[in-house]
Amino acid sequence: MIPDAAATKLAAARARLILERPFIGALVMHLPLVPATGDWCASVATDARAIYYNAEYVDRLSLAEAQFVLAHEAMHCALGHLARRSHRTVKRWDVACDHAVNLLLVDEGMVAPPDALLDAAYRGLSAEEIYPLLPLGPQMRTLDQHIGGGTGALTGRRSREARPALARVSFTQSEAGWDDAGDEHRVNESAEEPPAISPAHAEALAHEWQGRMASAAQQARLAGRLAPAWLRLVDKLMQPQLPWRALLARYVMSAARDDYSFQRPSRREGAAMLPRLASGEADVCVAIDTSGSVTRAELAEFVGEIDALKSQIRARVTLLACDERLDERAPWRFSAWEPVLLPEEMRGGGGTSFLPVFEWIDRTNDRPDVLVYFTDAFGEFPAAPPGYPVVWLVKGNAKVPWGERVQLN
Repeated sequence: MIPDAAATKLAAARARLILERPFIGALVMHLPLVPATGDWCASVATDARAIYYNAEYVDRLSLAEAQFVLAHEAMHCALGHLARRSHRTVKRWDVACDHAVNLLLVDEGMVAPPDALLDAAYRGLSAEEIYPLLPLGPQMRTLDQHIGGGTGALTGRRSREARPALARVSFTQSEAGWDDAGDEHRVNESAEEPPAISPAHAEALAHEWQGRMASAAQQARLAGRLAPAWLRLVDKLMQPQLPWRALLARYVMSAARDDYSFQRPSRREGAAMLPRLASGEADVCVAIDTSGSVTRAELAEFVGEIDALKSQIRARVTLLACDERLDERAPWRFSAWEPVLLPEEMRGGGGTSFLPVFEWIDRTNDRPDVLVYFTDAFGEFPAAPPGYPVVWLVKGNAKVPWGERVQLN
């Protein structure tokens, strides 16, 4: 297919997106369409500044699939995938990002190309949550190529001085009525393999795209054209993201905070009964899943975090181990000044049931200020929540029926 014909198909797909899905269409319009020269781009690629495309690949797409491909690139940019990789390996991260984006778009009713990665087991998960769940070994081929964050995802990069000539790209009223002539980004009119952007630039672009996504969502919402699923996604992305340690600390410390007490004071303190600040030790119950799905290294990291929290809130810790039944050596108790240590030998490896832990607490009448359960969340839950806070620190993508769920990424 000649580049002009490919450009016409992509322009038509972009116009359809603006008319049919204005939220996604608004995002796509921030990415000029640039034909890729040479053989560096087998399908499409993005660096959060433009969409680079292979004309022969576009020729094989239907119009609906071309819409999907454009939306796919725009969502990578809007979700900040180019800046969120951190320490993760490039190929595995790209696969996780593709699963996350493709499932969102398919749920929106869009038509994916035949080679798109679409594992329903990852539905509803972020790229960070999908990444550790991917099987080991050779990773599958992604729909596109991701250029960003200085990751070296593509080979044969050239210096800044070796870039082709740049030209300002602007859209006119003839392109679906969209006017973006004030866009300060500069991209290649026709691109050989573009250099990777630096991590700092990728981070700046991610913040810029976050603002674009909020603006597009607001416009689509005012027009009554924003689906509830997209609204929830935008709201979630606008919120600050905390690592599991910070979330765990927030839940535990809020459950065990100092509070005021109206308990009757000593007679020597006077006849009046006034509120006073009661500051005592908190009782934290910690349960660990020993069914075999959680490694000892992960258990040790988790227990170390509990030990660090314990010193901040002056807490006594009761440690329980359970697979389908409670470990007969449990409980292990640790005073506020004692370090929390794992038993040298962890017994278990059977099925998983959470009932024994809650039954033990009911039987001993030893109600904790908070129960923290470290598990993959595959097992039998009690039918109803107990009368005390429960925090589930979950490895994997399983859901919990009640309580606070903290994702272990």
